[in-house]
Amino acid sequence: MPSFDMSRHGVRALLQNVETVIKGKTEVVEMAIVGLLARGHLLFEDVPGVGKTTLAQCLAKSINCSLSRIQFTSDLLPSDIIGVTIFDQTKREFEFRPGPLFANVVLADEINRTTPKTQSSLLEAMHSGRVSVEKTTYTLPQPFIVMATQNPIEFHGTFPLPKSQMDRFLMRLSLGYPDAERERMILSEQKSLLATAELEPVLTGEEVLRLQEDVERVKVEDSILDYIVRLSTATREHSRIELGVSIRGSLALRRAAQSLAYCEGRNFVSPDDVKRLVIPVLAHRIHVARTFDTGRMSNREDEAVLEEIAGKVPVPL
Repeated sequence: MPSFDMSRHGVRALLQNVETVIKGKTEVVEMAIVGLLARGHLLFEDVPGVGKTTLAQCLAKSINCSLSRIQFTSDLLPSDIIGVTIFDQTKREFEFRPGPLFANVVLADEINRTTPKTQSSLLEAMHSGRVSVEKTTYTLPQPFIVMATQNPIEFHGTFPLPKSQMDRFLMRLSLGYPDAERERMILSEQKSLLATAELEPVLTGEEVLRLQEDVERVKVEDSILDYIVRLSTATREHSRIELGVSIRGSLALRRAAQSLAYCEGRNFVSPDDVKRLVIPVLAHRIHVARTFDTGRMSNREDEAVLEEIAGKVPVPL
């Protein structure tokens, strides 16, 4: 059975540790932890300088795992991420040199600044935790999570992520600007550029793997499964949605709901868990038709349509 005492203690310790650096963003930090325990990957869409990189660093240090940062640029190649096979003159044989993808927490910084070919090099890793190079498959370190950051598309020099890539992310999150009180607190308390240097681990990678296994054993009643199906079906039938939620999206919603329930110390998923996760898990998976008023799509429109759907789909009692 899932060890819920351990979940409450471990999740609380992890949340409190990260929040010593990331101030006033409890909801986003909680969602990041939910994503980690659900074996998911996270996409942060925000303007530069609001703490996306710092959050990834805090999470990696808090679970005592390796962190690798990849700065995505227009000239980045897939081999720069995955690694290369070179000929070792001493051993007289070919040898694989792993790239920065071989880490527990991979920070893919400004992922939409690189070409679709390079973006797609992450697909296999995000799907199965493995990569293939010249007919050889290599397993990535576990736990494994990609935390990608993305600038708004209207910024110059960006390439929109294809839907196949977006669908690999469990959740899309946004830190946003802090309110005036929180910003003043940050200015007062953060006197060093290396705010994460003093963080100490509160969990180990092995403990995270055990928590992830426990999450998979959280009960999901048939009524909850039916609720998820109704929500997904509603996105496929909505008049304004051109591309609805895929089966992968439905599975992601169930997995995230299990993780959220576990983080709150329960061995069962409630309808509120599912409803709370509809926007972070599903909003980046749908494509809403453009309107004449906006001219282009925005996250707010995606979220508004999903809020409408969540308000209409009957919630199980």
